[in-house]
Amino acid sequence: MIFAFIFLLLAIFLIIKSADYAISYSSKIAEGLGLSKYIVGFLIIAIISILPETLISVTSAFEGIPSFGLGTLFGSNVADLTLVFALVLFVSHRNLKVESKIIKNAPLHIGVMIVPIILGLNGYYSRIEGIILILLGTLFYLYVLKKHEYESNVVREKFSYKNLLLLIVSMGGLLMGAHFTVKYGVNLASILNISPVIIGMFVVGLGTTLPELFFSIKAAKSKHDGLALGDILGTVVADATIVVGIVAVISPFSFNGRIVYITGVFMVLAIILLFYFMKTGKVLTRREGFLLLLFYTAFVLTELLTSGLIKQ
Repeated sequence: MIFAFIFLLLAIFLIIKSADYAISYSSKIAEGLGLSKYIVGFLIIAIISILPETLISVTSAFEGIPSFGLGTLFGSNVADLTLVFALVLFVSHRNLKVESKIIKNAPLHIGVMIVPIILGLNGYYSRIEGIILILLGTLFYLYVLKKHEYESNVVREKFSYKNLLLLIVSMGGLLMGAHFTVKYGVNLASILNISPVIIGMFVVGLGTTLPELFFSIKAAKSKHDGLALGDILGTVVADATIVVGIVAVISPFSFNGRIVYITGVFMVLAIILLFYFMKTGKVLTRREGFLLLLFYTAFVLTELLTSGLIKQ
């Protein structure tokens, strides 16, 4: 058991470091194109940030355990919307300013996040539903990009093939880490005689939130609040739509309805609560960060109670 746990942690560490490098090189390339801080965070860095979850989910689908990937996706989304925001607020020692355009997009964000929950109420994602989710996520991103205007004050970096090569190498590290994460995650669940979904949700899922956590903390400390907010919000939308859709297209799958009824509902409630806090004063405060942390704690306890790991 100890060796399985150690190898799982090493695989997650490989993913985290690879994602960190991928974010760095992709942001340099994106800024060279003159994109704004919010768009770099929401589109470019968020897309790179979801690569760990994407590769883990796709790998689990190919290996016949897609529910492992689904648990990782929904679990990491709840953590992103609550725990990650709370930690960013605590570590940066300042409130986060919220741009009005983010608040205006709140109903759209929430509506998009509800769709995969509705489609999964029957405990099954078909190929057609997967295509619907991919199209929905893609249209959402295109809408955000269309609303964007290029900024003239962006410091452009000269396009570098070296950055492109290093980005490709980083993505290779992500792919390798994803393979071993699924392999040792399932092994550990088997040894402990618990559902792989729980391992995916709390061990792997938390591990995959670290790239956006570290990036958002760095952005908040540098007073680039748009980058911090855009990265996390962009990540959760892509996870809930495009990534789930890709897994369903690769391998339509059935899953324990608890993932939707509990994890999915907590995910939607988390984004509603987050936008409510954003709307009050157009800032996120440390007090609100504490409330988000309490919400995540309630989520963890609910998951453990319903899974039978904690006796009532």
